[in-house]
Amino acid sequence: MTAYVALLRAVNVGGTGKLAMTELAAMCTEAGFADVKTYIASGNVVFRSDLPEAKVRAALDARLEAYAGKPVGVFVRSAREMAAVRDNNPFPDEAGNRVVAIFLEAAPKADALAGLKHQTTEVLKTGTRELYVFYPDGQGQSKLQIPSAKSGTGRNMNTVAKLAEMAAALNP
Repeated sequence: MTAYVALLRAVNVGGTGKLAMTELAAMCTEAGFADVKTYIASGNVVFRSDLPEAKVRAALDARLEAYAGKPVGVFVRSAREMAAVRDNNPFPDEAGNRVVAIFLEAAPKADALAGLKHQTTEVLKTGTRELYVFYPDGQGQSKLQIPSAKSGTGRNMNTVAKLAEMAAALNP
């Protein structure tokens, strides 16, 4: 079985997309996933499955859409991929709560950092299937808009590290 991390987009953030983590865990269990564990109330779950990534995502997509009545963005990474996101952080000396990995469905395009709006002190780098953003003044103060990341979901590096650790613990 492969250990996975699933990240949901816009769940329990700013009063939108309410989903109890117990409900998310139950959906994962109903999908046949094993050793399901959620982490903080913002749509993070780790589990094991024999299914390939695309089928894991499809199973979660279907259950979440039935629950919410609309599509909910789901981003799936294997334990190894989540560890790579953590390990490839291009801002390793910065505070984990000031660096965000924005998870994307596919590799960022060559022009992924074009068209940024309201960039001030933020620094961006591309990753494998993510964008990294360092917010020197804090994310809450930023007005940065990243058109290529509109359908992605972000997690700060503290959360990425914890999810990588939790997923690694599921691998025998």
